[in-house]
Amino acid sequence: MYYPQQSPGISQKLAANHHDNNPWRLPLLVQQPGQQSAVGPPPPSPGYALYPNGALQHHPAHHPLQHPPLQHHHQSSLSHYPSPPNVNNHQHHLLAAQGSPAAPQVVVSPHWQQQLLKCEMVRASRSPHHRARASAMASRTVTKSAIPITNPNLVKPPPQPVTAETNGKESTTESAQSSPNNAPVNHPSSTVAPISQAPRPTAAKPPENTWTSLDMGGLNIKNIPPTSGLFTFNFLLNLYLNHNALTSVPPEISNLRHLELLDMSGNNLSSLPPELGMLTQLKEFYIFDNNLSTIPPQFGTLHQLQTLGIEGNPLDPNLKTIVQKDGTHALISYLRDNCPVENLPDRVWKDLISPQEQDLFSQDPSVETFRVQCYNILCEKYATERLYGYTPAWALPWSSRKTKIMDELVKYDCDFLCIQEVDIKQYEEFFTVELGKKGYEGAYWPKSRHRTMNDTDRRQVDGCATFYKADKYKLVEKRLVEFSHIAMQRQDFKKTDDMFNRVLGKDHIAVICLFETILTGTRVVVANAHIHWDPSFSDVKIVQTALLVEEVEKMANNFAKYPPPILNGTALDGITPDRSADPASPPAAPLHRQPPIYTDGTKIPLVICGDFNSVPSSGVYEFLSNGSLPANHPDFMSHTYGRYTSEGIRHRLGMKSAYAGLPEDEVPLTNYTPSFRGVIDYIFYSAGNLGVNKVLGEVDRGYLDKVVGFPNAHFPSDHVSIISEFRVKPPRDPRQPSTPQLG
Repeated sequence: MYYPQQSPGISQKLAANHHDNNPWRLPLLVQQPGQQSAVGPPPPSPGYALYPNGALQHHPAHHPLQHPPLQHHHQSSLSHYPSPPNVNNHQHHLLAAQGSPAAPQVVVSPHWQQQLLKCEMVRASRSPHHRARASAMASRTVTKSAIPITNPNLVKPPPQPVTAETNGKESTTESAQSSPNNAPVNHPSSTVAPISQAPRPTAAKPPENTWTSLDMGGLNIKNIPPTSGLFTFNFLLNLYLNHNALTSVPPEISNLRHLELLDMSGNNLSSLPPELGMLTQLKEFYIFDNNLSTIPPQFGTLHQLQTLGIEGNPLDPNLKTIVQKDGTHALISYLRDNCPVENLPDRVWKDLISPQEQDLFSQDPSVETFRVQCYNILCEKYATERLYGYTPAWALPWSSRKTKIMDELVKYDCDFLCIQEVDIKQYEEFFTVELGKKGYEGAYWPKSRHRTMNDTDRRQVDGCATFYKADKYKLVEKRLVEFSHIAMQRQDFKKTDDMFNRVLGKDHIAVICLFETILTGTRVVVANAHIHWDPSFSDVKIVQTALLVEEVEKMANNFAKYPPPILNGTALDGITPDRSADPASPPAAPLHRQPPIYTDGTKIPLVICGDFNSVPSSGVYEFLSNGSLPANHPDFMSHTYGRYTSEGIRHRLGMKSAYAGLPEDEVPLTNYTPSFRGVIDYIFYSAGNLGVNKVLGEVDRGYLDKVVGFPNAHFPSDHVSIISEFRVKPPRDPRQPSTPQLG
C-alpha cells in the first residue's frame, strides 16, 4: 500500500506496530461471514488506497474527487471539493468554505484546515470495515533485502532522563522520583503536553484485551438497541460507526469510558445524547456529514478532546464559527461554561444505632457526643484548568470555591474540623477569620518545604489544619509530625537505601492535637494527616502511616499521665452548683461522674483522620483496621525499611473506620475525578472507648451518574467531606473499689 508524502495526515507507510496509538492504525477485525467485501467503490482520493470489490488499486494521483451521491447534502459541506493533497497548493479550496451560506465570513485557522482534511479522510472510508482492512494492509510485514550495516564498536550514550515540568503540585525532586526513569506522565485531566503528576490517585488502565478497536463502519446499520452487547466492551479505545443509517445513538454508549476515538460520521443523526459528555478520555470525535444543528452543552466535559469533527452538518453558525476561528478547545470551553447546572440532592445522615438506642442516649445527660469532619479542600495553587479542564471556569477560582468550602465546614456544626491542603495564606487570612466568627480556634502546620522558600512562595505551601470549638474544648498540646524527619531519626532506617531514595523526598505531614472537654474533663486525641498520593509508592504510604501511629501512641501514653483537670464551677456527682446569685447566667449541666482517669493511652478516645490516598484494599487500611501488617505485605513492594520489613508493624489502638459500619462497608467515594472514583479519605476511631452514632451519607448516585468529576458547580473540591458523630464510652474509674466476688 502506498501513501505519498503529500497525502493529508499520512507521512509514510504505516508501521506494523500494534502498540501505536495512531487512531488510523488499527488491528484487523474479521469480516462477518456472508457480508460483501464492499458495497461500492469509495470516493477516489489522491494517494489513498481503493478497494473496489475487495481488490487493492491505486487511483491516479491527480484525479479529482468523484463522490457518490450522499443521503443528504448541506451547503456548508465541502463534498464538492477534492481532497487537497497539499495544503499550501490548495488554499483556494479551503477558503471556499468561507462562502458557505451556513457559516459567516471567517479567517480559516490551521485547526479548521486540519478538520477539513480529516473530514475528507473520513469520507474516503465509506466501504465496509474500511479502517480494519486498511490497517491489515498496513500491518503486513515487508521483507527487506538490504542488510543494515552498523558499527559493532559503537558505544551507545546513556539515556538522558526526562524531567517533568513542575506545576506546583509537588516539589521538583518528588516529581522526578514519582515515575520510573523520571518520565513525565500526563495527568488524566490535562489538555496539553505532558505535565508533572498531580497529587491524586489515578484509575486503573482499561481492561486488558487482545483488541481495542472495533470497525463497524459502512454496514448500513439502522439501529443500535440500548441492550446491545457493544456497550459492554469497556476495553475499547477506538470505535467506528461511520457511514451507516443511524438516526439515534442510545445513552448507554457512555459506558465505554475508555474510548479515545469515536467516529459517527455519515449517518442521519439529528441529535446526540448528552451522556456522551461522560466519555472524558475522548481525543478524536467525528460527527461529519450528519443532520446536527446543535451540540449538547454537556460536551463541555470533554476536556481532552482535540478534534470535534462538525463539517457537513447544518450546525448553529455561532457554534461553527467558534471552531473555525479558535478550534475545538474553544468550543468545549464555551459549552462547559454555559452548561445548565443540575440540582443537587442533600446528603442524608446514616444512623448506625437503633432508634431505641438513640432515644436512650439522648435522654441520658451523662452521655458525651462530638462530631468530626474530614475534608481535603483542594489547595488554591493546585486548582488549575490544566488539571481540572472539565470544571467550569467560573467555578474553579478560589474566590468562587472558598465560599462553598466554608458553607460545607459550618453546615453540620462539627466539634472538630480536620482539613487538608490548606495553604498558609488562606489559613491566616480566610479560615482563622471566618471560622473564628463561628467560635473555632485552630492548630496548623504547612508542609516542610516552606522552610526553603521565599515569603511569597512560602505562603502558597499547603498543610493540615485542625479547628475545634473553643467554648467546648481546651487544646492541651499540639505537635507537628514530619514523616521524613522522624524516619531520619530511626536507628533501623539509617542504613536503608530505600529510606533515602523513597521516603525522604516526600514532605507530607500530620498534626496531632490533645484536647480536654472543658465541662467534663474527658480527653480526646485528634490526628489529622495527609499521606503521599502516588500509587507507585504504596510502600511510602505504609511507612508514613506507621510513623504516624507510633507518634500518636507516644503522645496518648504521655497524655494519660497528666493529672485530671480541676473543673471550676461545675458540679460533681450529679449536684448542680447554685447560680441564684446570677439568675441571668445559663444553668450548668450536671456532671454525673468525676473527671476520668486514664491508666494508659489506649483508654483515651482517639480519632485519626485525613487523606490517606489509599483504597480500602490497601495495606494502609489493613494496618489501621487490623492493628498489624506482615513484613512481606505486597504493598511494601520488596523494599527494605528496618523492623517494618523484617518483623512487620503493629499497634494496640484498636481502631475501626467510622464508615465501616455501613452495609456497604464504606461510602462509594470520597474522591471523584475523571481518572479516579473511590474512597481514599477516612475517619478512624478507637472502638474500645468510642461508639459511632451516625455518619454523613453518600452523594446521590443519580447525581453522580450525570457529572464526570469534581470540582464542579456544587462541589468546590475534588474530595467530598466525611463526618462522623461519636459518643464517648466512659472508662472504668480506677478510684472505685472493685466489688468482691462471692464463692
